[in-house]
Amino acid sequence: MSDAHDSLIQLLSVESLEVDLFRGIGSGGETPTRIFGGQVIGQALSAAYQTVPARLCHSLHAYFIRAGDPTIPVIYQVDRARDGGSFTTRRVVAIQHGKQILNMSASFHITEQGWSHHHKAPEVDGPAGLEDRSEQRKRTADKMPEKYRADYLRERPIDIREVAPRDYFAPEPASDVNHLWFRMKAAAGCKPQMQHCLLAYASDMNLLGSSLRPHGLTWFKGNVMTASLAHAMWFHGAPAFHNWHLYTMAVRSMMAKAILWHLSHRKGSCVPWTAKSSGALVFQALHGRCLCVICAVAQLEKSDVKRDHNK
Repeated sequence: MSDAHDSLIQLLSVESLEVDLFRGIGSGGETPTRIFGGQVIGQALSAAYQTVPARLCHSLHAYFIRAGDPTIPVIYQVDRARDGGSFTTRRVVAIQHGKQILNMSASFHITEQGWSHHHKAPEVDGPAGLEDRSEQRKRTADKMPEKYRADYLRERPIDIREVAPRDYFAPEPASDVNHLWFRMKAAAGCKPQMQHCLLAYASDMNLLGSSLRPHGLTWFKGNVMTASLAHAMWFHGAPAFHNWHLYTMAVRSMMAKAILWHLSHRKGSCVPWTAKSSGALVFQALHGRCLCVICAVAQLEKSDVKRDHNK
């Protein structure tokens, strides 16, 4: 296991301070200037899991309230809303500087057998013939200002291979449907709870970037500001994130929708479904049953003037 892989697993392993009170590391995620949203979601889910024995999360709904400060830890307060015969509900509040930066509700369910069906996975190139994002960054590093180059080239724990990658520095308008493959090889052997936390972390990657595709924009061009507002996931099973997953994202009127397909014998099955504000995403897997769906909402603006969204 590399340092980057080990660091991510440690990042999502929150520390217990008191009953229903936990502390997570603020630094070390995808961005150096503020805490990566997927990091807060993953840590919040990790905190909730420490209060839920023997049940797996089937859905979570999170709202980003303030930007996180990576220079200090994050405190997670878990409210044990309900412990039922089949379902468990938790509410988690993430706090920094005495203020909420995220709140999340999550539901957990006992393991039960039931009926399942799935849709056919998209017909796209497999990961074997695609360039890894780390190699793409090496090829273009000379275009990055020197003061940002080390972070641009640093090792990432999650392997990403885009089906139709764009030029970061001279992008052309492209389809709002974005396919990529991702995995974390070091997730092999992790418990299902940690697999969910890793997938929650990864689910927030590439969503906002996908919303820029139809406009011929990337963050490297400047004059654009994005913000995640809300994020939801529906898990339909335990993922095996050490295997390749096809992550399909689509943007409709600044609401992103993504589906994660897990690769196994090229049969389509939904792993998670995700949605994000100003982005909704859906996760689906590639072997027999739906594991998760994701939905997300975000905001995209033209920006020549930086505004303080912490107020």
